[in-house]
Amino acid sequence: MDSFSRRDILKTFGLTAGGLSFLNTDTFAGDSIDEPIELPHDDRYIPLEKPVTAIVLGAGNRGNVYGRFALAFPNELDIVGVAEPIPFRNDKYASAHQIADKNRFKTWEDVFKVPKFADAIIISTPDDLHYGPAMKALEMGYHVLLEKPISPSYQECLDILAMAKKTKRIIAVCHVLRYTPYFRKLKEIAQSGQFGQLISVNHLEGIEYQHMAHSYVRGNWHVAKDTNPIILAKSCHDLDILRWIIGKPCKSIAAYGSLSWFRKENAPEGSTERCTDGCKVEPECPFSALSIYHKQRLRIRVLDVTDDPAKQGDEILAKLKTSPYGRCVYRMNNDQPDHYTTSMEFEGGITVNFAMEAFTSFEARKTRLMFSHGEVWGDMDEIQTYDFRTKQNTKWRASKLPEYKTQASGHAGGDYGLARNFVQAVAQNKPELLTSTIEASIESHVMGFMADKSRLGKQMVEVKI
Repeated sequence: MDSFSRRDILKTFGLTAGGLSFLNTDTFAGDSIDEPIELPHDDRYIPLEKPVTAIVLGAGNRGNVYGRFALAFPNELDIVGVAEPIPFRNDKYASAHQIADKNRFKTWEDVFKVPKFADAIIISTPDDLHYGPAMKALEMGYHVLLEKPISPSYQECLDILAMAKKTKRIIAVCHVLRYTPYFRKLKEIAQSGQFGQLISVNHLEGIEYQHMAHSYVRGNWHVAKDTNPIILAKSCHDLDILRWIIGKPCKSIAAYGSLSWFRKENAPEGSTERCTDGCKVEPECPFSALSIYHKQRLRIRVLDVTDDPAKQGDEILAKLKTSPYGRCVYRMNNDQPDHYTTSMEFEGGITVNFAMEAFTSFEARKTRLMFSHGEVWGDMDEIQTYDFRTKQNTKWRASKLPEYKTQASGHAGGDYGLARNFVQAVAQNKPELLTSTIEASIESHVMGFMADKSRLGKQMVEVKI
């Protein structure tokens, strides 16, 4: 895999996943025109006289994403408080942002025992701990940036929406894909009308096999009832982006999927409870914890180990001997499906097939939109359009803006785009500036709830908002 670039992989695989056909874009005939994808300037944004202040609840992966934005753009966002029960994370976060001891808390409840001392609350707690802090933050007059999914409960989603309206506070949900130059361009093209009427959509989310093992087999989201069904935990981004691009509501949904591979009966002979227990197949196992975390040093932030390379290896090995991240993927108590196919009908008869697949070599999304007079294809790096009338093939390539090159702005630039949008909405006290409102987010959440109802009940389900 190391000998191929991500572009090579995406172009090599003419994937058929869950009945979705993603043909190689080189099959487009006719002359080709290359155009850049650029991030459009937003005239509604203004220079800030002072940064928006925020308290972060949960100093894990997502909490650090918004923390890095604050460090990169201190004139826009200032993190002045943190709540985190793990001392290692709390200490590290407080040090990075120079947070006063009085503004450091162990739990989210502790934050609300003191008077309001910031403009906003950033909620990046585990999925099942979104509702409580969101309701309390709104009640105390904070604006809220809320990680997705909103809540594992439909009623709790509605309660948060009602509280936001009652308190007249700004609340944004972290559907970061809406803020990427790529998806903004894809929506612009889809809504332009230049290719006639939209007929159908094929969309594939490749989770990537090691990411699946990390997050949904060993990690925090491995049991659906303790967090969210994987269709929400992983793919509410996709349901949201499909609804946003199509611009019409989903009317019905039918879903299929199961946990097929990461099961005890598939454990290879000679495997052990942990990858560190002398497993005989560990050297060739693609899901080896020793390979992923110790050798490749991937996704090690969850292990809470030192940044010192001289000590890091020993600390990683120690964590793999005690934490879930060192366990055999075939011997976990996981129940999240490793493949999930959803068929939807949107208003106007537009049909959508969406596949979420664990067993891919890439972590990316591929989308194909079929219109009456043309076709649009994208892979998060490039968009191609083909006009049936002119036979013209246009390639739109992502611009190389420095702001979106850095790993800190993940999700193809969406993380920083979201953070800046929220900051501007709060600073100007204009909720209309938000791209991902809670009203819009609830609609895609309902699609996810209904998809899992369909999958478990083996029935087609109507989607009613």
